Amino acid sequence: MTALRDVPGRCFDGIVPATVSTCSASGVPNVAVLSQVVRLDDRHIALSRQFFNKTTRNVLEQPRALVELWDPIDFDVYRFHARWVRADTAGPVFDATAARIEAIASHSGLKGIFRLQAIDVFEVLEVDHVTEHLGPPLDHAEPLPDEPLATDPAGREELWVLQRLSQRINRACDLETLYDCVLECLATDFGFEHSMVLLAGDDERLFTVASRGYERHGLGSEVAFGEGLVGIAAQERRILRVSSLDRELSYSRAIKAEYGVGTDCPCFGPNVPLPGLVDAQSQLALPLLVSNRLLGVLALESRDRTCFESWHEAFLGVVADQVAGAIERLSEEDDEEDVPTLERPTRTFVLYRNDDAVFLDGEYLIRNVPARILWRLLREHERGRTEFTNRELRLDPTLGLPPLKDNLESRLILLRKRLEEKCPEVRIVRRGRGRFGLEIECALVLDERADSAA
Repeated sequence: MTALRDVPGRCFDGIVPATVSTCSASGVPNVAVLSQVVRLDDRHIALSRQFFNKTTRNVLEQPRALVELWDPIDFDVYRFHARWVRADTAGPVFDATAARIEAIASHSGLKGIFRLQAIDVFEVLEVDHVTEHLGPPLDHAEPLPDEPLATDPAGREELWVLQRLSQRINRACDLETLYDCVLECLATDFGFEHSMVLLAGDDERLFTVASRGYERHGLGSEVAFGEGLVGIAAQERRILRVSSLDRELSYSRAIKAEYGVGTDCPCFGPNVPLPGLVDAQSQLALPLLVSNRLLGVLALESRDRTCFESWHEAFLGVVADQVAGAIERLSEEDDEEDVPTLERPTRTFVLYRNDDAVFLDGEYLIRNVPARILWRLLREHERGRTEFTNRELRLDPTLGLPPLKDNLESRLILLRKRLEEKCPEVRIVRRGRGRFGLEIECALVLDERADSAA
């Protein structure tokens, strides 16, 4: 007899939809597709309840159910003969499940509507392991290839990978080097080719400071707290993982259609475009926390449905903690690396006070605190200044930096990279501890307006 503990963890990732079969007291059966199945311990599972009206009525009348899960790798079937125990509407498991569902709802325009009502806890009485329903394998079938480093925990030297990454994090002398080495290690040692680091601003928004694996790196792009998987991870300060993202979105959209809600209904927002890969199948978002204070989010995604497994949450959670500690440490230190000199034509900078944004030659460049910093530097440069200090920026009340943990160095990195990308003839160059220079090799036109950029 198969035990619950022996069921592979990937069966609970929802890559192949699970089902629950119940029966009313009068003998009328009902089969429903499940959004999430959570293994609680060696005897219990929890099923997410959003719209299970018939299932809920049935288990209250007759508390028996058959839950069927599929292994997405070998397509073995696991059938759980279960007895309903209770419905929970609070607690750590409920909160984690609700956050994941809210992230999917945000992507599909169901935020605040497609929410978790309860988790139904079942005691698993027996597990049937079905292995021959697909017939014998073909004689000429080719053997499966070895699993990549990112998805096969067996035989991999995870501790050595973690040790190498820890060394590189500890040796990073500035934030830019830290971001680059972490994302590079995730790609080379783990096989996670698409990743990004977003830092928390003072307006409950995240801004991208580093990325890898994308045609457009998206530096300066923003995500609001509570928006999509990354925003929910920031808002809830918890690790979130989604596998088979297209199936999850299809499920939520089907619920929308079943309940007669059109996409133009005012109570549903438009679909939120996925960050990075438009065809991402799995995503993992890890909050960067120091003493429960949010510094940002480390986000990974893949076109592979099985890329992220449950053990990655714990293992990469350790990596995220180390990254957060390094950001905290390096935020109080200064960078020393020089920026290469490039040449470009003259540009026109316009500051829109209402939007708190700077546009370059009619195109958006940067907003909020980095925009205010840039405008001050440009104005000071007009008056002949070329050298500046971090301290004077922190003491300038017009910049709107928070009094504690202002992320000034990360904002300067973002500003410098945006300039490198859009206007390389205007450069922020490190001069030493707590000092930097503004080098400009073109004529500038500075225009300040009160009206909106729109």
